[in-house]
Amino acid sequence: MQPGRSCPLHYRYAPAVLNRKPELSAETLYVIGGLYGNLPALDAVRELVANEPGGATLVFNGDFNWFNIDPAGFSAINEEVLKHTALRGNVETELAGADDGAGCGCGYPEWVGNAEVERSNHIAACLRATARQFPALREQLAALPMHLVAEVGGVRVAIVHGDAHSLAGWDYSRERLADPAHRRNMRNDFSATGARVIASSHTCLPVLAEFDTADGHALLINNGAAGMPNFARTRHGVITRISIRPAAGADVLYGSRIDHIHIDALPLHYNHPSWLARFSANWPAGSPAHTSYFHRIVNGPGASQQADAHLMMHADYPEHT
Repeated sequence: MQPGRSCPLHYRYAPAVLNRKPELSAETLYVIGGLYGNLPALDAVRELVANEPGGATLVFNGDFNWFNIDPAGFSAINEEVLKHTALRGNVETELAGADDGAGCGCGYPEWVGNAEVERSNHIAACLRATARQFPALREQLAALPMHLVAEVGGVRVAIVHGDAHSLAGWDYSRERLADPAHRRNMRNDFSATGARVIASSHTCLPVLAEFDTADGHALLINNGAAGMPNFARTRHGVITRISIRPAAGADVLYGSRIDHIHIDALPLHYNHPSWLARFSANWPAGSPAHTSYFHRIVNGPGASQQADAHLMMHADYPEHT
Protein backbone atom coordinates (compact mmCIF):
# COMPACT_ATOMS: atom_id res chain seq x y z
CA MET A 1 0.00 0.00 0.00
CA GLN A 2 1.17 3.52 -0.78
CA PRO A 3 2.92 5.18 2.20
CA GLY A 4 0.55 7.66 3.83
CA ARG A 5 -2.52 5.49 3.15
CA SER A 6 -2.44 2.98 5.99
CA CYS A 7 -2.43 3.55 9.75
CA PRO A 8 0.50 1.76 11.44
CA LEU A 9 -0.49 -0.69 14.15
CA HIS A 10 1.11 1.43 16.87
CA TYR A 11 -1.32 4.23 15.96
CA ARG A 12 -4.29 2.15 17.08
CA TYR A 13 -6.01 1.95 20.47
CA ALA A 14 -9.42 0.98 21.86
CA PRO A 15 -11.92 3.73 22.72
CA ALA A 16 -12.15 2.29 26.24
CA VAL A 17 -8.63 3.57 27.01
CA LEU A 18 -10.20 7.05 27.11
CA ASN A 19 -12.58 5.98 29.86
CA ARG A 20 -10.19 6.97 32.64
CA LYS A 21 -9.62 9.63 35.23
CA PRO A 22 -9.06 13.07 33.64
CA GLU A 23 -5.45 14.21 33.38
CA LEU A 24 -6.35 17.89 33.61
CA SER A 25 -9.16 20.14 34.77
CA ALA A 26 -9.88 23.59 33.42
CA GLU A 27 -12.50 26.31 33.45
CA THR A 28 -11.65 27.25 29.86
CA LEU A 29 -9.90 24.91 27.47
CA TYR A 30 -8.56 25.71 24.00
CA VAL A 31 -8.02 22.71 21.73
CA ILE A 32 -5.65 23.66 18.93
CA GLY A 33 -5.20 21.07 16.21
CA GLY A 34 -3.45 21.46 12.89
CA LEU A 35 -1.24 24.48 13.55
CA TYR A 36 0.93 23.15 10.67
CA GLY A 37 4.00 25.20 11.55
CA ASN A 38 2.20 28.55 11.28
CA LEU A 39 4.05 30.88 13.67
CA PRO A 40 1.69 33.86 13.17
CA ALA A 41 -1.18 31.54 14.12
CA LEU A 42 0.67 30.68 17.33
CA ASP A 43 0.95 34.42 18.02
CA ALA A 44 -2.81 34.73 17.44
CA VAL A 45 -3.45 32.00 20.01
CA ARG A 46 -1.48 34.01 22.56
CA GLU A 47 -3.62 37.07 21.81
CA LEU A 48 -6.83 35.10 22.32
CA VAL A 49 -5.60 33.79 25.65
CA ALA A 50 -4.63 37.30 26.75
CA ASN A 51 -8.21 38.45 26.11
CA GLU A 52 -9.82 35.42 27.77
CA PRO A 53 -11.31 36.22 31.21
CA GLY A 54 -9.52 33.94 33.65
CA GLY A 55 -7.09 32.76 30.98
CA ALA A 56 -7.22 29.40 29.23
CA THR A 57 -5.53 26.01 29.34
CA LEU A 58 -4.07 25.11 25.96
CA VAL A 59 -4.01 21.64 24.45
CA PHE A 60 -2.26 21.28 21.10
CA ASN A 61 -3.73 18.06 19.77
CA GLY A 62 -1.23 17.22 17.09
CA ASP A 63 0.18 18.27 13.72
CA PHE A 64 1.59 21.51 15.05
CA ASN A 65 4.43 20.84 12.59
CA TRP A 66 4.13 20.59 8.80
CA PHE A 67 5.24 23.54 6.68
CA ASN A 68 8.03 24.66 9.07
CA ILE A 69 11.00 23.02 7.34
CA ASP A 70 13.29 25.97 8.14
CA PRO A 71 15.34 25.22 11.28
CA ALA A 72 14.34 28.48 12.99
CA GLY A 73 10.64 27.85 12.37
CA PHE A 74 10.88 24.24 13.48
CA SER A 75 12.61 25.19 16.70
CA ALA A 76 10.27 28.11 17.46
CA ILE A 77 7.06 26.13 16.96
CA ASN A 78 8.12 23.13 19.00
CA GLU A 79 9.76 25.00 21.86
CA GLU A 80 6.62 27.10 22.37
CA VAL A 81 4.06 24.31 21.94
CA LEU A 82 5.95 22.00 24.30
CA LYS A 83 5.55 24.55 27.10
CA HIS A 84 1.88 23.56 27.11
CA THR A 85 -0.09 20.33 27.11
CA ALA A 86 0.35 18.63 23.74
CA LEU A 87 -0.53 15.42 21.93
CA ARG A 88 1.46 14.01 19.07
CA GLY A 89 -0.27 13.86 15.76
CA ASN A 90 0.80 11.61 12.93
CA VAL A 91 3.30 14.29 11.84
CA GLU A 92 5.06 14.41 15.22
CA THR A 93 4.95 10.62 15.51
CA GLU A 94 6.69 10.18 12.17
CA LEU A 95 9.21 12.94 12.95
CA ALA A 96 10.17 11.22 16.18
CA GLY A 97 10.41 7.71 14.74
CA ALA A 98 13.38 6.10 13.06
CA ASP A 99 11.35 4.37 10.32
CA ASP A 100 10.01 6.49 7.47
CA GLY A 101 8.09 3.63 5.87
CA ALA A 102 4.71 5.15 6.79
CA GLY A 103 5.45 8.38 4.89
CA CYS A 104 3.44 11.18 6.47
CA GLY A 105 1.42 8.69 8.54
CA CYS A 106 -1.77 10.50 7.48
CA GLY A 107 -3.84 7.34 6.92
CA TYR A 108 -5.47 9.04 3.92
CA PRO A 109 -8.88 7.61 2.91
CA GLU A 110 -9.92 6.58 -0.58
CA TRP A 111 -11.28 10.00 -1.60
CA VAL A 112 -7.81 11.60 -1.41
CA GLY A 113 -5.94 11.29 -4.71
CA ASN A 114 -2.63 9.47 -5.06
CA ALA A 115 -0.81 12.61 -6.21
CA GLU A 116 -1.82 14.46 -3.05
CA VAL A 117 -0.68 11.54 -0.91
CA GLU A 118 2.68 11.49 -2.68
CA ARG A 119 3.15 15.22 -2.14
CA SER A 120 2.36 14.80 1.56
CA ASN A 121 4.98 12.08 1.83
CA HIS A 122 7.52 14.43 0.22
CA ILE A 123 6.64 17.23 2.67
CA ALA A 124 7.08 14.78 5.55
CA ALA A 125 10.49 13.72 4.23
CA CYS A 126 11.67 17.35 4.06
CA LEU A 127 10.39 18.05 7.56
CA ARG A 128 12.02 14.88 8.88
CA ALA A 129 15.38 16.07 7.52
CA THR A 130 14.99 19.30 9.49
CA ALA A 131 13.87 17.50 12.65
CA ARG A 132 17.02 15.37 12.67
CA GLN A 133 18.94 18.54 13.49
CA PHE A 134 17.05 18.68 16.82
CA PRO A 135 17.47 15.34 18.61
CA ALA A 136 16.30 16.70 21.97
CA LEU A 137 13.07 18.02 20.47
CA ARG A 138 12.51 14.70 18.70
CA GLU A 139 12.80 12.91 22.03
CA GLN A 140 10.21 15.23 23.53
CA LEU A 141 7.87 14.65 20.60
CA ALA A 142 8.25 10.89 20.95
CA ALA A 143 7.23 11.11 24.61
CA LEU A 144 3.95 12.91 23.92
CA PRO A 145 0.73 10.93 24.43
CA MET A 146 -1.72 10.08 21.63
CA HIS A 147 -4.81 11.15 23.57
CA LEU A 148 -5.93 13.01 26.69
CA VAL A 149 -8.93 13.17 29.00
CA ALA A 150 -9.92 16.53 30.44
CA GLU A 151 -12.68 17.81 32.68
CA VAL A 152 -14.37 21.18 32.21
CA GLY A 153 -16.98 22.09 34.80
CA GLY A 154 -17.70 18.45 35.54
CA VAL A 155 -18.08 17.47 31.87
CA ARG A 156 -15.66 14.81 30.57
CA VAL A 157 -13.83 15.73 27.37
CA ALA A 158 -11.88 13.16 25.36
CA ILE A 159 -9.20 14.81 23.23
CA VAL A 160 -7.71 12.90 20.31
CA HIS A 161 -5.84 13.75 17.15
CA GLY A 162 -7.69 11.47 14.75
CA ASP A 163 -10.57 9.56 16.31
CA ALA A 164 -11.30 7.29 19.27
CA HIS A 165 -9.75 4.31 17.48
CA SER A 166 -6.58 5.61 15.83
CA LEU A 167 -4.12 8.48 15.95
CA ALA A 168 -4.71 9.01 12.22
CA GLY A 169 -8.33 7.87 12.04
CA TRP A 170 -10.81 9.60 9.74
CA ASP A 171 -14.05 8.60 11.50
CA TYR A 172 -14.66 12.23 12.47
CA SER A 173 -14.37 13.61 8.96
CA ARG A 174 -17.27 15.27 7.18
CA GLU A 175 -17.20 12.58 4.54
CA ARG A 176 -17.61 9.69 6.98
CA LEU A 177 -20.19 11.52 9.07
CA ALA A 178 -22.33 12.08 5.98
CA ASP A 179 -23.26 8.38 6.24
CA PRO A 180 -26.30 7.89 8.56
CA ALA A 181 -25.11 4.42 9.60
CA HIS A 182 -21.72 5.83 10.59
CA ARG A 183 -23.40 8.56 12.66
CA ARG A 184 -25.42 5.95 14.49
CA ASN A 185 -22.24 3.99 15.25
CA MET A 186 -20.63 7.15 16.60
CA ARG A 187 -22.79 6.79 19.68
CA ASN A 188 -20.67 3.78 20.60
CA ASP A 189 -17.60 6.04 20.86
CA PHE A 190 -19.28 8.17 23.50
CA SER A 191 -20.43 5.10 25.39
CA ALA A 192 -16.99 3.48 25.35
CA THR A 193 -15.05 6.61 26.28
CA GLY A 194 -17.53 7.87 28.87
CA ALA A 195 -17.10 11.35 27.36
CA ARG A 196 -19.82 13.90 26.71
CA VAL A 197 -17.52 15.82 24.38
CA ILE A 198 -14.95 14.45 21.94
CA ALA A 199 -12.54 16.99 20.45
CA SER A 200 -10.40 16.08 17.44
CA SER A 201 -8.53 17.48 14.44
CA HIS A 202 -6.50 15.61 11.73
CA THR A 203 -9.01 15.71 8.85
CA CYS A 204 -8.16 19.36 8.12
CA LEU A 205 -11.81 20.48 7.78
CA PRO A 206 -14.09 21.35 10.71
CA VAL A 207 -17.06 19.40 12.02
CA LEU A 208 -19.55 19.93 14.81
CA ALA A 209 -22.03 17.10 15.32
CA GLU A 210 -24.48 16.54 18.15
CA PHE A 211 -25.76 13.17 19.33
CA ASP A 212 -28.42 11.84 21.64
CA THR A 213 -26.87 8.97 23.57
CA ALA A 214 -27.92 6.67 26.41
CA ASP A 215 -26.00 9.00 28.76
CA GLY A 216 -27.58 12.17 27.41
CA HIS A 217 -26.67 14.85 24.91
CA ALA A 218 -23.13 14.49 23.50
CA LEU A 219 -21.05 16.44 21.03
CA LEU A 220 -18.18 15.91 18.60
CA ILE A 221 -16.13 18.93 17.58
CA ASN A 222 -13.28 18.79 15.07
CA ASN A 223 -11.54 22.15 14.66
CA GLY A 224 -10.20 21.32 11.20
CA ALA A 225 -7.06 23.45 11.03
CA ALA A 226 -5.76 26.20 13.29
CA GLY A 227 -3.05 27.15 10.82
CA MET A 228 -5.02 27.27 7.56
CA PRO A 229 -8.37 28.63 6.34
CA ASN A 230 -11.30 26.25 6.75
CA PHE A 231 -13.98 28.01 4.70
CA ALA A 232 -13.96 29.52 1.22
CA ARG A 233 -12.89 33.14 0.87
CA THR A 234 -11.52 33.28 4.43
CA ARG A 235 -7.99 33.64 5.78
CA HIS A 236 -8.31 32.49 9.36
CA GLY A 237 -7.84 29.23 11.18
CA VAL A 238 -10.27 27.60 13.63
CA ILE A 239 -9.75 26.43 17.21
CA THR A 240 -12.09 24.81 19.73
CA ARG A 241 -13.06 26.58 22.94
CA ILE A 242 -14.70 24.60 25.80
CA SER A 243 -15.61 26.63 28.86
CA ILE A 244 -17.85 27.14 31.87
CA ARG A 245 -18.28 30.70 30.57
CA PRO A 246 -19.75 31.95 27.28
CA ALA A 247 -17.28 33.41 24.80
CA ALA A 248 -18.05 37.01 25.77
CA GLY A 249 -16.34 39.54 23.57
CA ALA A 250 -15.01 36.89 21.19
CA ASP A 251 -16.12 35.95 17.71
CA VAL A 252 -17.91 32.61 17.57
CA LEU A 253 -18.28 30.82 14.25
CA TYR A 254 -20.72 28.24 15.60
CA GLY A 255 -21.20 26.27 18.77
CA SER A 256 -23.46 24.45 21.19
CA ARG A 257 -23.77 23.50 24.85
CA ILE A 258 -23.55 20.38 26.95
CA ASP A 259 -25.41 21.13 30.16
CA HIS A 260 -23.85 24.42 31.32
CA ILE A 261 -20.64 24.04 29.28
CA HIS A 262 -20.09 26.12 26.14
CA ILE A 263 -18.41 24.42 23.17
CA ASP A 264 -17.55 26.84 20.37
CA ALA A 265 -15.45 27.15 17.24
CA LEU A 266 -13.44 30.37 17.30
CA PRO A 267 -11.74 31.97 14.31
CA LEU A 268 -7.99 32.34 14.63
CA HIS A 269 -7.11 35.58 12.85
CA TYR A 270 -3.39 35.36 12.22
CA ASN A 271 -1.19 37.78 10.26
CA HIS A 272 -1.83 36.47 6.76
CA PRO A 273 0.88 38.44 4.87
CA SER A 274 3.51 37.34 7.38
CA TRP A 275 2.43 33.72 7.14
CA LEU A 276 2.27 33.76 3.34
CA ALA A 277 5.81 35.15 3.19
CA ARG A 278 7.10 32.43 5.55
CA PHE A 279 5.29 29.69 3.66
CA SER A 280 6.52 30.89 0.27
CA ALA A 281 10.12 31.11 1.49
CA ASN A 282 10.03 27.42 2.42
CA TRP A 283 7.75 26.23 -0.37
CA PRO A 284 8.12 28.22 -3.62
CA ALA A 285 5.92 27.67 -6.66
CA GLY A 286 6.28 24.14 -8.01
CA SER A 287 7.13 22.60 -4.63
CA PRO A 288 4.85 19.85 -3.22
CA ALA A 289 3.40 22.00 -0.42
CA HIS A 290 2.81 24.95 -2.76
CA THR A 291 0.97 22.69 -5.21
CA SER A 292 -1.21 21.15 -2.51
CA TYR A 293 -1.86 24.09 -0.21
CA PHE A 294 -1.16 27.51 -1.73
CA HIS A 295 -4.68 28.00 -3.09
CA ARG A 296 -6.21 27.08 0.26
CA ILE A 297 -3.87 29.37 2.20
CA VAL A 298 -4.81 32.30 -0.05
CA ASN A 299 -8.46 31.59 -0.87
CA GLY A 300 -9.69 28.96 1.57
CA PRO A 301 -10.70 25.41 0.60
CA GLY A 302 -11.84 24.75 -2.95
CA ALA A 303 -15.38 23.93 -3.96
CA SER A 304 -14.80 20.19 -3.57
CA GLN A 305 -13.83 20.71 0.08
CA GLN A 306 -16.17 23.53 1.02
CA ALA A 307 -19.24 22.86 3.13
CA ASP A 308 -21.79 24.96 4.96
CA ALA A 309 -20.41 25.89 8.39
CA HIS A 310 -23.63 24.60 9.94
CA LEU A 311 -23.85 21.35 7.96
CA MET A 312 -23.19 19.16 10.96
CA MET A 313 -24.87 21.04 13.72
CA HIS A 314 -27.43 18.34 14.48
CA ALA A 315 -27.08 14.69 15.31
CA ASP A 316 -29.64 13.44 12.81
CA TYR A 317 -28.86 15.58 9.79
CA PRO A 318 -29.84 15.41 7.00
CA GLU A 319 -32.85 13.20 7.65
CA HIS A 320 -34.53 15.76 9.93
CA THR A 321 -33.75 18.87 7.94
